Parts: sequence; structure tokens; C-alpha cells
Amino acid sequence: MGPRRRLVSSPRSRVWTTKMDGATVVVKQLVEGPGARERYEREVTGLRLAGRVADPPVAPRLLTTDHAERLLVLEHLPGHRPAADWIVHYAAALARLHAATTARDSGALPAWSGPTTGDVRSFLALAASLDVPVPPGTPGELDALADRLGRLGGHSLLHGDPCPGNDLHTPDGLRFIDFEQASLGSGVTELAYLHIGFPTCWCSTAPPEPLLARAEHAYRTAWHTATGEPVPGDLTDACAGWLIRGDALVQRAHRDTTDHLARLPNKDWKWGTAGGRQRLAHRLGVVARMAAGRADLRGMALLCTTMRRRMLELWPKLRPLPAERPPGA
Repeated sequence: MGPRRRLVSSPRSRVWTTKMDGATVVVKQLVEGPGARERYEREVTGLRLAGRVADPPVAPRLLTTDHAERLLVLEHLPGHRPAADWIVHYAAALARLHAATTARDSGALPAWSGPTTGDVRSFLALAASLDVPVPPGTPGELDALADRLGRLGGHSLLHGDPCPGNDLHTPDGLRFIDFEQASLGSGVTELAYLHIGFPTCWCSTAPPEPLLARAEHAYRTAWHTATGEPVPGDLTDACAGWLIRGDALVQRAHRDTTDHLARLPNKDWKWGTAGGRQRLAHRLGVVARMAAGRADLRGMALLCTTMRRRMLELWPKLRPLPAERPPGA
């Protein structure tokens, strides 16, 4: 290989460009540490499964690997700044990525895991900390929600972190990169990213409603074109699932460490484009609107409305999420 040029990456990996057989390639090495081997194997498998999609592809080609060094060599693709309506192209590519796998691929990657009863209890405890009364029957609604999401199943190829910045906009279409958290599950859990503010992402945004509607339509159309079927799963359930997960308010290095919902009444924090309270307020508003009229989520819709109102009373300087992705993402 030729001289290296380091690229920006997370602390969990080293990424650089170099020359191989006269062509520029991207080399990624997963840094030694807890879970490094699993993340490497997920990325290799995710890229190989995504490689089934063509005309156009939805991921860079995986050229070779070095298992012992946890190293991947990928084709180098020229990128450009995303267009103003990037989310429409993103959504269509995401649907095509999800459609790359079928039931025959079961077991190729870990199954997606949803919120737990612990998440439900933490969310209800947050309401109590904010002095918000929980409507009768709401704890049962939330338990039923967690149960539905736990039984959601599905065999779509999920990226695991489909964030602005993990989408490379090229002259030949959009490619997803960084498949370290790839899994198999229901695509609706990642379609929910459009509405709920990109819950695992440093650059949390809330696109304008007309653009959001176009993006969701693009996803559903691309999925139907690829599979001949309507999108399975309940989008409201998926958004509500992201709302009650405290780990979806912090970057990956801080997940599985503490009850982040319990921290919010006493301390806010900034992560990328938004703070923890700002993210939660947005999600509460989204779920309140989407769950309105749902008999099985009536209490949750009311609770979300009241919690959001209470947050704005306590912290009146909370701002809406940014409508546009930041430069460089």
C-alpha cells in the first residue's frame, strides 16, 4: 500500500485512504477494546449483505479484509455536500438497504432489540420527577408497547446507526458507511429516525413537515418496488419505542452505563447539535401527535403532551431541533 491520509472517524476506529494496485481505497481498522471483534464482524457481514443491492449500490464495495487485524479495505467514493432535500434520497436508499435481506438470512447478524421493562419504568419515573401525573392505564400501555416491539421480528438489514454523516452522497447515488451496529429486524425501527430526530445520532434534526412527508413516501415507494409488499410494522410504536429509551439521548460510549432519563431533571448535556432535554422534548411532541386517536396509546399520548408542556415550563429556553443538518455532516 502507498502513503496514508487519515480521515475523521470515531474513537472506536482508525480510517485512512491509501493506494492499492494503483487505485485509491479506504482502509478501516477497528480499535482494540471491548466489543471490537463483534463490531468488526457486524461491519463485514453488513457490508457483504448490503453488497447485494445494485443499480445503484447502497454501500461501498468491500474489497478485502484482514480478520486478525480487524481491518477492512473499501472502495473509495467521491462525496459531495448533500442537497437541501437529501432526506428524500436518504429514505429511498435506506428502504433499498433494508430490502437486501430475506428470512433466509436469519442468524447472519444479531437480532434488533427494543426497549425493555426497565426503560418503561425509567420513563414513568421521569414523569414523577417532573411532577406530571401518569394517566390511569398508561403503565399497562407502555408494557404492552415494549412487548409488541419485543415481538416485532423482521429480517430487514438494519444499519444500526443510519445517521447524517454515515450517508455518503456521491454522483452515482447515496451510500451508507459504518455498519458496526448492523442487525436484522423490522425496517420501521429505522424509518422512525425521520420523525423522532435521528435518535442515535450526534446531528439530531427535525426536517420541515412537507419534506418529511416526501421522505416517508420515498421510503415506502422504494420498499414496495424492491419487495412488492407494503412496509410492515407500526411506525407510531417504533417512534414511541425510541422515546422511552434513555440510551438514545447520549452518544454510544455512554450507553448501557446509567439511567439517563433519571439525570435529565437535574442536569442537561449537549451532544452534537442538541441537548438531552431538547431531544426528549422533540420526541415527546412527535409521539403525542402520532399516538393521538390510538385507543391503545391514549394514556401515553396524554402523558407525552403533559410532560412536554411541563418541560417547557421548567426550561423555557428549550429550542426546537435544527431543521437542517449541520455543515460537514
